[in-house]
Amino acid sequence: MIVLALDTAGVDCAAAVYDSGSDSVMGEVTETIGRGHAEHLMDVVDRALAEADIALAAVERVVVTVGPGSFTGIRIGVAAARGFALSLNIPAVGVTTLEVMAAAARETRPGKSVLAAIDAKREEIYLQSFDADGHTLDEARAVTIEEARAISTAFDGVVTGSAVARLSDSPPPARPDAFPIAIVARLGAVKPLSEKPKPLYLRGPDARPQAGYAVARL
Repeated sequence: MIVLALDTAGVDCAAAVYDSGSDSVMGEVTETIGRGHAEHLMDVVDRALAEADIALAAVERVVVTVGPGSFTGIRIGVAAARGFALSLNIPAVGVTTLEVMAAAARETRPGKSVLAAIDAKREEIYLQSFDADGHTLDEARAVTIEEARAISTAFDGVVTGSAVARLSDSPPPARPDAFPIAIVARLGAVKPLSEKPKPLYLRGPDARPQAGYAVARL
């Protein structure tokens, strides 16, 4: 099965073409841009397809990161994945950034349970724990830094993600919000088909409507 994987949930704008039959990444492009995913995503997809030397019509499944992460980035990725799926008449599935981070940690520390922790800003941490086989042990949620520290201290396993430095004395990761797009593709290839991918936000947007302004009548 040929899988097209997309990630716009964080600082990266990434796409990969993956062949699940041979477990091989045929083409992948990752640009660390921070913002501007909408302007870059289609070019990144085109370049990944060109590297794989296949046409978009050959894709049999689309997978996208659904968050938690950048609100705008998540919406862009999910909309693109659903658009590709509709136009090609193929399924689309979503994977969370937390499960991707946990899978990346298991590649370097096999046999260990993993606590994925993302710095959500505003003194909150996104958390979810997984067993050594990748099965979820609890629900993804947003907690305070104090709660996250208590959870990570009691956790018997590997703690990974951009919040590591806020939970312990460990140095921050070199690229705290990044992970290989190939892992997104591999997880998506075996993901059971259910409902269409939708954003996982865990909390409301940071932006708030302005209030307290009086509009003068002319």
